[in-house]
Order: sequence, then C-alpha cells, then structure tokens
Amino acid sequence: MKKLFGFLLIGITICFRVKAQDTVLYKEIDTTRLYLEVYQAETEASINPAMIFFFGGGWTGGNRSHFRKHAEYFSQRGLTCFLVDYRIASIHQITPFESLKDAKSAIRFIRINAENFKIDPDKIIASGGSAGGHLAAATALIEAYNDPMDDIMIDAVPNALVLFNPVIDNGPGGYGFERIGEDYLKFSPLHNIREGAPPTIVFLGTEDELIPVETAEYYKTVMEKVGSRCELKLYEGEGHGFFNYGNFDFYKQTVQEADSFLQSLGYLSSSPTVKIE
Repeated sequence: MKKLFGFLLIGITICFRVKAQDTVLYKEIDTTRLYLEVYQAETEASINPAMIFFFGGGWTGGNRSHFRKHAEYFSQRGLTCFLVDYRIASIHQITPFESLKDAKSAIRFIRINAENFKIDPDKIIASGGSAGGHLAAATALIEAYNDPMDDIMIDAVPNALVLFNPVIDNGPGGYGFERIGEDYLKFSPLHNIREGAPPTIVFLGTEDELIPVETAEYYKTVMEKVGSRCELKLYEGEGHGFFNYGNFDFYKQTVQEADSFLQSLGYLSSSPTVKIE
C-alpha cells in the first residue's frame, strides 16, 4: 500500500521512510494536493543521483504517469526517480506561471529531503517533455516565479537537464506567447540562458509542429556561447511526442542516448545491463 507523507514547511526537513514506488505529498495549496511518485534506485549504494520528470500537456492537461516507463528504467540503472504532479489549467484554472512555481517547489522539496530519499542533492537531473520540458529548463534558468511559501534559500536549480521536444521559446512566434505575453522575457528559457547553465541534452523531431529545429539549434548555440554543454539529437521526419513509449523504437533510442549522456556526466555507470522494455 502506498503511503502518504506530510508536505514541505519552510525551513523544516520532514522525516519519513520511502519505499520503491511510494507516493509522497510535497505541496498543499488550499484544497489542492500535489504528489511525487517515487521510484527508488535499485542499487546497493547508500546515496544516488535523482531524476525528476515533468509531464507534457501545454500546462493544460496531462498527468504524472507520462514518464512512468522512463522512471522504471532509470531507477533500475541507479537513479532515484520522481514523477511530479503540478497544477494545470484544465483542473486548477491556473496560468503557466503557477505550473512553474510548483516545479520549483518539487525540486526544493526533494533537495531539502535528500537524506530521506537517499539522494545526492548535488546530482539532480530535471527532465520533461513539451511543456514539461519547459518546466525542467525553466527551473534551471528562470529566477522569477517562486512560490511565496517556499524557502527560497533552498536551491531549485537542477544539475543537469534531459529535455524531450521542450518548449524553450515563449516569445513572439514561440509557443504559449498568447498566454505568457510580455512576461516571456522572464519566463522563456531561451531568453534567460546565462553562464552556469547546467549541461543539457535535447531530443527533437525534425517535423515537430510546435518546436522548430531552428529554435533548438539557436538554443544550443547560445548555451555554448555561455560555456555550457548542450547536445541536440535530431530525429529525421519525426513529429511532436515521437519519444513516447507508444513509439517504442524511438523511446528506446532516446533512452539509450539519455543514458549515454548521463554516463558522460558521471551520474550512471558505464555498460548498462538493464534491458529497455
């Protein structure tokens, strides 16, 4: 049976025991409760890196099960994985700004409870697809949009990014501008790349109808100009969401590429023996 635990209080570390595939309450806003689905690393190590997944859906739909297969695989590879709830417009009648606040709250909760989760707080990978990819990138690059109930002394910036057809441009002509407006200047990852941006890998289909290849290529160029690593993996002829588990061949290819990237950072051991299925 899954267990329910308390949410983050300012400056307080919550003590709990976490088992594989537990569900943990990390945030409560009025009657809304937001949870983490936790997949403990299947290793003998006393401390492991963490990988946090944000689902796609245009900040409007979707749910945390989106990256369940990814979490199952990477937990077997030695990462403690988290599938994150966040507020979305179709259920909570909010804007994308609240979604980002929740993403930051989730990372802060995980980091402040690193000892309980048996993770290394300096080896946190943020990942996501589409709007979830935006949230992952934005936690790394956007300084604004912090929940006033969060302890902002706890860093919400991840140490690495694995992004699947991410929404990275919210400016005029970019995705979501009609909802973001002029706030794109402090909300759009592309417009806030700066020195110290974490190493990143981006997966994108060349026929993605929402994320132009040129946008991703420019993102990579700017990242490299500030001295940050950014790998861009293009998949010829593929559209938005090509990486999802339902497209098993591309799911497998992108997971293998992400695995290799994380090996290069020292987050995973070399020569994986875990079968992708």
